[in-house]
Amino acid sequence: MATNVATQEAKGFYKLSWLQRIGFGSGDLAQNLIFQTVACYLMIYLTTVLKINPAFVSGLILTVRLIDCFWSPVVGRYIDNRNPKLGKYRTYLLYGGIPLTVAACLLMLPQAATWSMGMKIVYASVSYTVLSMIYSVVNIPYGSIMASMTRDNDEVLILTSTRMVCANIGQIVVQAGFPIGLAMCVHTAIDWNQATFMAIGTIPAFVILPSLPILKRWLGKKGLYYTLLSIGLAGFALLFTIGKFFDVENCNAIVQIAKVMTGVGLLVGSLMWALVPEVITEAEYRTGNRPAATVNALAGVAFKAGFSIAGWITPLVMGWIGFNFASEQSALATDPMAWFTVTCIFAIAGFVLLMLCFMGSKENITTTPEKPVSFGEMWQEFKANKCLQLVLSIFVVVFLASFISGPVNAYYPKLNEYSATAQNAILLFTTVIPALLLVVVGYLVHKYPLTDEKLDQINKEIEARSL
Repeated sequence: MATNVATQEAKGFYKLSWLQRIGFGSGDLAQNLIFQTVACYLMIYLTTVLKINPAFVSGLILTVRLIDCFWSPVVGRYIDNRNPKLGKYRTYLLYGGIPLTVAACLLMLPQAATWSMGMKIVYASVSYTVLSMIYSVVNIPYGSIMASMTRDNDEVLILTSTRMVCANIGQIVVQAGFPIGLAMCVHTAIDWNQATFMAIGTIPAFVILPSLPILKRWLGKKGLYYTLLSIGLAGFALLFTIGKFFDVENCNAIVQIAKVMTGVGLLVGSLMWALVPEVITEAEYRTGNRPAATVNALAGVAFKAGFSIAGWITPLVMGWIGFNFASEQSALATDPMAWFTVTCIFAIAGFVLLMLCFMGSKENITTTPEKPVSFGEMWQEFKANKCLQLVLSIFVVVFLASFISGPVNAYYPKLNEYSATAQNAILLFTTVIPALLLVVVGYLVHKYPLTDEKLDQINKEIEARSL
């Protein structure tokens, strides 16, 4: 038995300990303490604390994400073409983690609230752009670590579920903890209904993700996705019905159940990361190289594209409809020092967790191309890899569905306190648009061609070449 395991590991099919799995997953928890702060609360901070025009905030978010679309492939190409002594990918958790923590702490300086509007705009533009670029330097190599730890599909699934459980811990800590932290800093009563609504959609991750291997055996890969998406659609329909025809505050229990159901549907976004190693393996089968950082960079571009489109559309379209974040009653406390304090706590905790990931992750499968990967070759890989194109499309749509409602969710629990126009805008972004996007995700999943059987065959043929 021991000889058989050693033979399998020599071929790249490594079995991992729970210490390694949790060590790797802590990196996603770390990054989500920063990313979720930006995704859910930066827009509210800029419009309600700094009082910057929502139209400018919309343009800023789009511009930064467009910059990142060019920056991420540069980072991926750089990483794939180098092999540092501390680890091909792990190195950047340390060297990128320090400036990332500093940039996150500088994102919401309390002094900025007293500056002129011109200075606020410059500050917001520079601080957000720098944070986004440094985040890519950490996030892209982190995503590549999973493909370097093992080829074993079952291990990859366990790694993905562990990683996503940790990511969702970060999500629930930020989404619930940020409004709670703000209330504690300004010594006001905590709105538990709001905090719960912001975070409860994350709860299904802690039940479903650890059960992925069993659910996948029962339902199949695509059957699992279709089941989750159907539950999510039902949840969005229920939230819309309550918001349109009933008093939300009087239906709190049903509202929270519906939010949990939407979280089940949006969980498909987390599962998409399990497809990235599959795409990397398919690329290795065709080209002989294993371009982990390049593929993760492109996945990161797609992920951020969904995030950026959401951040661009939400304040812009809500403004057109008649909901102005700067003039409407704020959903959260607006004390600048409170925002700075809570952000710093999450950033510093994130750095500690990144160091745990650095120490706990082990790279077993890493390759450096004989010649540097060019941008032209990256483009050729994108054009040739149909699986990659589909996965990137799913990333864009599912994360657009996830983030388009992020900041607006803070307003839904008090929906009846707003004007009819504002209510329609809130419902559009918290229920209607996400539901339509989940339908598109279901269609794209249907088109994805890599079954588990086909992937096993590809892995066997790759093994045969190395004999």
